[in-house]
Amino acid sequence: MSNNTIVDNLNKALQMEMSAAHQYQLHAHVLDDWGLNILADKMREEQAEELGHSDLFIERIMFLKGTPEISFAKTPKRAETLKEMFNADLADEEEAIDFYIKAAKQAYEANDVGSRALFEQIAMDEEGHKAWLELQLELIDRLGEQAYCAKLVSFTPIRDSDE
Repeated sequence: MSNNTIVDNLNKALQMEMSAAHQYQLHAHVLDDWGLNILADKMREEQAEELGHSDLFIERIMFLKGTPEISFAKTPKRAETLKEMFNADLADEEEAIDFYIKAAKQAYEANDVGSRALFEQIAMDEEGHKAWLELQLELIDRLGEQAYCAKLVSFTPIRDSDE
């Protein structure tokens, strides 16, 4: 396995994380628009975490003397419902986990312990996101979307126009 393959995998991971970060950014704005500001704040936390992952991939690419390719693996898309939003994110997380596991195996086979550890670390983070999304979908099914949404509204202004 060549160093080029590992750098290619790191760049693909970087692009996946950039897509995820900006998808969460779009979600946050949509959720603010829907009045679900507590959930919008959660999406902003997810955005920050995904950007942190992208930083780690950039650092590793640079360490391996590669060139980071900053772009999106997928164009962020606006969801029309919470279930659509969560299901799309769940599919993306599952795709990311599968890719990171394969990339970790390839890094191991190339004796690249640092890249292997990074892919495994990020895969575990994504497993946490996956579990959270699965729980949200279960809650929507059990409680109904209206009851679920009621816990995500704080009734405080999102932004004060006087500031």
